[in-house]
Amino acid sequence: MKAASSGGIAIRYREDGRPDAPAMVFANSLGTDLQVWDAVAAVFAGRFRVLRYDKRGHGLSDAPAGPYSLDDHVGDLAAVMDAAGARDAVVVGVSVGGMIAQALSAARPDLVRALVLSNTAHRIGPPDMWERRIDAVRAAGIAPLADAILERWFSLAFRAAGDLAVAPWRNMLVRTPAEGYAGTCAAIRDADLTAVAAAIAVPTLAVAGAHDAATPPDLVRSTADLIPGAAFVSLPGLGHLPCVEDPGAVARVVDAFLKERHLG
Repeated sequence: MKAASSGGIAIRYREDGRPDAPAMVFANSLGTDLQVWDAVAAVFAGRFRVLRYDKRGHGLSDAPAGPYSLDDHVGDLAAVMDAAGARDAVVVGVSVGGMIAQALSAARPDLVRALVLSNTAHRIGPPDMWERRIDAVRAAGIAPLADAILERWFSLAFRAAGDLAVAPWRNMLVRTPAEGYAGTCAAIRDADLTAVAAAIAVPTLAVAGAHDAATPPDLVRSTADLIPGAAFVSLPGLGHLPCVEDPGAVARVVDAFLKERHLG
């Protein structure tokens, strides 16, 4: 287990794959840790140096008092990549992880060779929605909201598979520190990456889940349309976390993108 220091905040990260290979970096979503990428990362570990991390306020990273900004999260990812010596990477992010990836490409272009933006957008949700979520979490924690969040995360088909399919992810969600969850909600609330997306100059793939209730395909496509030359793929039958529901499908579209753009 490794950790990088970002302004005195400990950010936990993990390396897998070939240490001499090009880097592929994964950023996770609100209420999850690096384990959401386990199955996808395993596919690429044979030919990439795979780097995953827990955002501040999530997993085994520190959970300082919020609110957080997207710049805080970008600085944390940059600190992890600097500590690991990872440059010129394919950066893959889901949900807020995709927002972090977009902003990283602007703040630290030396770190980013290409982007895969999964179930994310240049702006997610109206500010008042996030205000209500922050207030609810600060008042009573995440558990009372968990069922509604899981409905947005996963397709009906995945949830219908039974409690054992969903239970580990629910546990991950409710065990996220309330301060970390609310702090990151504030970062999403305040983030508008419209100008950043329009200025992205690296090869980019935008991936949507056809049944995503949190970032619907039209929203993901609107972000792809802002990015010059970006490709867009919608995965049938999947929700907000395709990397959990069908990691094989995610790996296939990412692999096809990398080969088409000669990225490894």
